[in-house]
Amino acid sequence: MTTHFITAEIDIQETPTQLQKVIEAELKKQGEPLRWAITSVDEEQQKVAVEAVVTTGSVES
Repeated sequence: MTTHFITAEIDIQETPTQLQKVIEAELKKQGEPLRWAITSVDEEQQKVAVEAVVTTGSVES
């Protein structure tokens, strides 16, 4: 298993619930999210910046 620090720019959604779902779906494309946070909001561009730690690969026993 490998951990990665990633950043992503996500379009602002209509509701916080929709935004959370879009963020989680985008992060899953990179791996399994361990944690994530919105670090900035650009109202003019209608984007949020997200920083996350994700894991990739499988755990060997």
